[in-house]
Amino acid sequence: MKRVHPMPFGAGVLPEGGVRFALWAPAVELVMLEHGPDAGARTHRMLHDAEGWHRLDLDEARPGDSYRFRLPDGLRVPDPASRFNPEDVHGASRVVDPAAYAWQHRAWRGRPWEEAVVYELHVGTFTAEGTFAAARQRLHALAELGITAVELMPLADFPGQRNWGYDGVLPFAPDAAYGTPDELKALVDDAHGLGLMVLIDVVYNHFGPEGNYLHAYCPQFFNPAHQTPWGSAINYDGEAARTVRDFFIHNALYWVEEFGFDGLRMDAIHAIRDDSGKHIVREICEALHDGPGRERHVHVVLENDANQASLLERDARGVPLAGTAQWNDDLHHAAHVLVTGEADGYYADYADAPVARFGRALAEGFIYQGQPSHFRNGEPRGEPSTHLPLAAFVSFLQTHDQVGNRAFGERIHRLGDAAMLRAAMACVLLSPHVPMLFMGEEFAASTPFQYFCDFGPELAAAVSRGRREEFGRFAAFKDEAARSRIPDPNAESTFMASKLRWEERDVPHHSARLAELRELLALRQQRLVPLLAGQRGAGRFHCEGALLQVDWTLGSAAALHLLANFGLEEMACAAPPGDLLWSIGAAQTTNATPLNLAPGAVHTTLQEEVRLD
Repeated sequence: MKRVHPMPFGAGVLPEGGVRFALWAPAVELVMLEHGPDAGARTHRMLHDAEGWHRLDLDEARPGDSYRFRLPDGLRVPDPASRFNPEDVHGASRVVDPAAYAWQHRAWRGRPWEEAVVYELHVGTFTAEGTFAAARQRLHALAELGITAVELMPLADFPGQRNWGYDGVLPFAPDAAYGTPDELKALVDDAHGLGLMVLIDVVYNHFGPEGNYLHAYCPQFFNPAHQTPWGSAINYDGEAARTVRDFFIHNALYWVEEFGFDGLRMDAIHAIRDDSGKHIVREICEALHDGPGRERHVHVVLENDANQASLLERDARGVPLAGTAQWNDDLHHAAHVLVTGEADGYYADYADAPVARFGRALAEGFIYQGQPSHFRNGEPRGEPSTHLPLAAFVSFLQTHDQVGNRAFGERIHRLGDAAMLRAAMACVLLSPHVPMLFMGEEFAASTPFQYFCDFGPELAAAVSRGRREEFGRFAAFKDEAARSRIPDPNAESTFMASKLRWEERDVPHHSARLAELRELLALRQQRLVPLLAGQRGAGRFHCEGALLQVDWTLGSAAALHLLANFGLEEMACAAPPGDLLWSIGAAQTTNATPLNLAPGAVHTTLQEEVRLD
């Protein structure tokens, strides 16, 4: 089986031999193709049409050849649709034959979304080697743990050898620091063989600050009418926007069709500026649903600070009309306050009643469904979400953002109460939400996850200075000496400190955490997942002080009940109905006595074939 996504951009290998090169450069009249290595490159004039396309079919070109484009002023630029750029973002592009990889697991059709247990990872720090090939060797451990979906942080080619991935500038080229396109395909292929879905994080709201040459020959890619933190917004709604929109629609299809990804995680869609009749996010989702989604499960997970439930709507059959799910920052923020007591910044919106807010997130998905946000100066935030299936919410206790955007990249188990953290984790894993773990969370990794990058000298100095100034707003970093201890993002040591130490999985403290998560995920897979298909609508929650009760109706006429004590004292309450699913810190001597819950206790029961009133 071969996977090829044909597109009008970039370098396409022709069936009869040779390669077709195409560049949209409406701001220049002449583009020259430089074919071959720098020392012996041959130059060819490309044909220019009235719509700004420059094209050339070159019979002698072959897969593996280097190429780049030369503009009238002599500037040499890589292909913005390059499939591989082994000499980094300023170097030549490489012709790739996508049909060269022979897929092994041809019968794979994906998995229904309610089966998802997501594991977010950064390829460069997931293993000591930091490569696609090394990550492949760890997939079996994830499958054995109970993970069913791996989410890779962005892979689009970024400047330098290390980056979170959100500074990518060549969106079709997997970064060469991790390996070749075929090595990435082998990673996806092996994952499918283990029953794992694979999602890729994509960034459609901006290009990175180094290595983006589009302004030089295609300013139409940007719309100055919309200004963003990264400058003029990507042009999704201005003059010539159709070609720009097609570029990103093809990118989404390319990852799914050519690399076999099971879907996308779309970064910060609230930062996309698009006033057109159909938002680009909807158009991308439709292209995926109407294309590869007709033959297999394809999922789109959104990151959206605006809490737009309208982007998560289902049709009468329960099929998503746009996004499959959204990262549930609301639940994270409430849980973080519960576990750590922190109330700075956006956590202030959750600090007044964290148990009740956590309960609302578990029961209803979003906490903010149109209420005013104090952190946002009283502006209303969000849309009602109680009609949505709870699988529309990807819920978690940490992500790359929530760990890495701290000054020292501390994980939540370094910051919070162990009993409260254990309770919050059980609540998430045994809920109808789709749970997500951040790499290393399963064994309470000792390593931080810090912000790192590898920019050129001038930009590197500005980024390092800006990060330390940003934390100067916090009381703990008012002193310059305190700020100086914040790791330098551009130092290789910051990147190296963030690499997982897989040997920790065998150390008693870490292995105990791993064993408990494995138990919880096995229970989820065996007892809950068979009951989740068709689940629609919110649950109910009730708080008495620090005692939380949540009840859900599942998709097969079953009811799930949760009790959790987030207080410092033992509490007594009536035991919920149903068969015991999982319990820790709860005791009941007879059926007639109350259930006694120790601090951090969680008690869950399951009633099959009984609906809530």
